[in-house]
Amino acid sequence: MRSRFVGAVAATLLAVTTAACATLGRGVFKEPIVNFRNVEVKGLGLSGGSLDVVLSVYNPNGFKLDATRLTYQLQVDSIQVGTGALDQQFVVQENDSSLVRLPVSFTYAGLGAAGRQLIQSGSVNYRVLGDVTVKTPLGSFTRPYSGTGRFSALSGTR
Repeated sequence: MRSRFVGAVAATLLAVTTAACATLGRGVFKEPIVNFRNVEVKGLGLSGGSLDVVLSVYNPNGFKLDATRLTYQLQVDSIQVGTGALDQQFVVQENDSSLVRLPVSFTYAGLGAAGRQLIQSGSVNYRVLGDVTVKTPLGSFTRPYSGTGRFSALSGTR
């Protein structure tokens, strides 16, 4: 009887300790900071084009982050141009940044008024948003990101 009681107390202490460590770990974890860096046009044609959205992922922690997934949406003047997920793992070292390239193909017809604006004026507003999932020694975390800017066919992004 006594051994069952001791076993139950030990199991309870283990559960409480595990929960406390997980809570403490989440308090120690600093979220990665994802910033829009650039849009690089890979090609423009009569019907559309392709580009790479470049994001910078900064790790403010004292340990490396293994990014396992990054989702994205590219909007041009609030029109969704491209979406996707990058399931290729990448590492962000402690207190460092990594650049991530996201390929997007588009058609001018799909852009509608924004495509006409790009053709006529040479520039459009854009927004990139999504979330990033990272594995850490403290567990896995998924956090959102978002960035905006203006793309000019002549001078690039601003």
